[in-house]
Amino acid sequence: MMHGIGVLLINLGTPDSAEPKAVRKYLAEFLSDRRVVEIPQIAWQPLLRGVILRTRPRKSAEAYSKVWTEDGSPLRAITKRKAAALRARLGDEIMILDAMRYGQPSIADGLGEMLAHDCDRILLAPLYPQYCAATTATANDKAFEILSGMRWQPAIRTLPPYYDDPAYIGALKANIERQLAALDFEPEKLLLSFHGMPERTRKLGDPYYDHCQTTARLLAAKLSLPVDVTFQSRFGRAKWLEPATDETIEAYPRKGVKRIAVAAPGFSADCLETLEELGIRGRESFLSSGGEKFALLECLNDSPEGMGLLETLIRRELAGWHEGA
Repeated sequence: MMHGIGVLLINLGTPDSAEPKAVRKYLAEFLSDRRVVEIPQIAWQPLLRGVILRTRPRKSAEAYSKVWTEDGSPLRAITKRKAAALRARLGDEIMILDAMRYGQPSIADGLGEMLAHDCDRILLAPLYPQYCAATTATANDKAFEILSGMRWQPAIRTLPPYYDDPAYIGALKANIERQLAALDFEPEKLLLSFHGMPERTRKLGDPYYDHCQTTARLLAAKLSLPVDVTFQSRFGRAKWLEPATDETIEAYPRKGVKRIAVAAPGFSADCLETLEELGIRGRESFLSSGGEKFALLECLNDSPEGMGLLETLIRRELAGWHEGA
């Protein structure tokens, strides 16, 4: 009889390498998800398989190559470290694995390994503070799709969004203040950049925009530095959430803002969007527009603040399943 407990930390995903072929495979899976692109497939797939997957992989591979590490993708490496650090905090009685919604290690492999090790209670933990159908929901969807093919299923819990959780806001405050104190300049603005979504998703009822604004409001109230909120990573011709991060960064110097720090509180781990889009392209745009000082702050990652938060969240969700929770 099974009596084990498993925690599956789920992040977005990454290609297996920074080569165009691997990036193409990753993008094909990612952009075929109907939670991510809500365009009728009869119209979207020819465009995806045609122009997009013929041109975008090479450009994205160049971007990945700028942030790739000896341990592979930063997102993959950091998420793996988070799982290891959480195991050290919670002990061997709980099986803790990490998985990616797209790419490797897969959610299917994670669930399969847990069941092979006699886990009959599993907590699915998508690492997204703000709920979005294109992130949180699709991670849970994939897990339940896998479970739907099983004759015998384990008991399942899912980690809820924690965008307004005092533990999350407190961790962000401590993490950001620690990094600001280590800078060799004093920023005039702190820019909080969240991943963008098409405006259409907001009108359809996705709470993501409101969750981001709530996070920013609660965090700003605890910081002494003026805060702006923007949305990054626009894709395609549709109208996306505004204001746009790239436009805001480029416009700062013209408005007399010459020293900025940028944080991405919606990302649980640094990745292409933070390290390359913000840290490289954002920096170049700001400095070439007349800015003087630019600092990209690290995400919570596996920092003491980040791991303290994750332990708090996971212990809370395991209450009733584990005596130490």
